[in-house]
Amino acid sequence: MLPWSLPSELRKYSEDSNKMTAEIPALPEPAYPHLDSMLSRKFGKEVANYFSGSPLNRVSFLRTDHTFLSAALTHPTTSFLLFHNLNPLATDTSTLHYLRYPEIRPLVGDNPYSKTEAQLVSEYNSAVTIPQLLFLGLDERNKQGLTHAIYTGAPYFALDVTPRGTIASQAESLIQNLQSRGLKFLEGRIQAALPAQDAAIYAQARALLDWNARNPFCAQCGQPTLSINGGAKRTCPPKDMANLKGAIGGNVGSEPTERPDCATRKGISNVCFPRTDPTIIVAVVSSDSKRVLIGRQKRWPPYWYSTLAGFVEPAESVEEAVRREVWEESGVKLGRVVIHSTQPWPYPANLMIGAIAQCIPGGEEIVLKHDPELEDARWADMDEIREALRVGTSALGESAQEGYQEGNLRLPAGTAIANQLLTAVAAGFVGEAPKM
Repeated sequence: MLPWSLPSELRKYSEDSNKMTAEIPALPEPAYPHLDSMLSRKFGKEVANYFSGSPLNRVSFLRTDHTFLSAALTHPTTSFLLFHNLNPLATDTSTLHYLRYPEIRPLVGDNPYSKTEAQLVSEYNSAVTIPQLLFLGLDERNKQGLTHAIYTGAPYFALDVTPRGTIASQAESLIQNLQSRGLKFLEGRIQAALPAQDAAIYAQARALLDWNARNPFCAQCGQPTLSINGGAKRTCPPKDMANLKGAIGGNVGSEPTERPDCATRKGISNVCFPRTDPTIIVAVVSSDSKRVLIGRQKRWPPYWYSTLAGFVEPAESVEEAVRREVWEESGVKLGRVVIHSTQPWPYPANLMIGAIAQCIPGGEEIVLKHDPELEDARWADMDEIREALRVGTSALGESAQEGYQEGNLRLPAGTAIANQLLTAVAAGFVGEAPKM
C-alpha cells in the first residue's frame, strides 16, 4: 500500500469546528481475497465497494416457498430490520438494531405466509393494508440457525413500519414503543457510517422497500398490486375482495370482483420486478497518463470535486455511455474504457459501474457548453489527487482530515466508488502497476 492511499481499517479524523471524531467504515472484503487465480494474476485483486459484500445468501429460489418462510419468520435466530420512511432502526449512527419476531408480531400477525401465493392472490383485498415484509436471506455463518433442506443459517427480514392504511395505529404503537426504549430511525438521505456488512444488508432492504412503496399500482391498468415472492416481486391480481371504484379501493364485498383485463396477466411477463438503474462513473486519465479529469456541481461545498457520472441509456453499452456522458458534461473525448468495479447505490436503486478511461490525443479540451450539469471541470495532476486522497476526503458537508489546508482539493470519502477509482489511477492503474 502506498503511503498516500486510504487504509482499510477505520480512519479517524477531527472535525475543525467541534473536534468530534468521525469514523469511515472499512470497505468490505471481496470474495476469496487470498485465492490465487489466473484472473487475479492478470488483472489484480477484485475491488469491493461500500454497500456490497453482504454476508447473506439470498436463496432467492426459496422466496415462493411459504413453508420455508413460515419457519424462517418465527425462528429464534431470525433478525428483523425495521424501516420508517426508509430510515433504518438503530441504536446510534453506526449501529443498526435488529428485532425478533415477538416484537413485530403485533404488526405482521401470527403468520402472513400461512397461505400459498396462489391463495393470497385469489383472496386479494385491496381495502386491507398488508405490512410490507421482505425476506433478505440467510446468514450461513450461524450454524444454530434455521435448517431447511440442505440450507442452514439465521434468517433476515426487513419490515416497513411506516404508518399506512388499515395498519396505521398498530405501526404507530410499535414506533412509539421502540422510541421509548431509546431506539431511533436514522434520518438523512445517505447512511455511510455503518459497518460494511450491515451497510450491505441495509442497502438491499432499503432498495426493495423503496421499490415496493413506489409501485402500489399496476403500470398497465392502474389497479392496486400485491407484494409476492418474499417482497421481491409484485403482481396484479385478477380479482379483488374490495368493491373497487376506479383504481382505488372502496367497500368490501362478500365475493371477489373481477378486475379489468390487464396485459400483465398474459404471457410470461405477468409480474413486476424490482428496478435497477445502471449508472456509469468514471475516472478519466489524460492521454499522457499524468492528469485526471474532475468536475463539480454548483451545490457542492467549495473546492469539492469528484469523478464524472451519468445514467446508461437504452440500447447503449457501458463503454458508449462512458464516452457519451464525459463528452456531454465536459467536452473531453475518450478512447479506451475499462470497467474497474461496481457499487450498489440504494438511492433509490442504482448500480454504479465504475470505469477508468483514457483521453484520446488532442481530445483533452474542456467544453462545458453541451450539458450544463457541471459548474466546473478541470484537469488535476496526480500529486494533487494523491494529496487530496491523503487529507482531503469526506462526505458532502463534512470536514476534511487533520492536515488539510483550506483551498486545496477535496474529494469523496472512501465509501464512495469515486474514491476507489481515483485511488486506482493515482496508484498507477493506467501505468505498469497491476490493474484492478
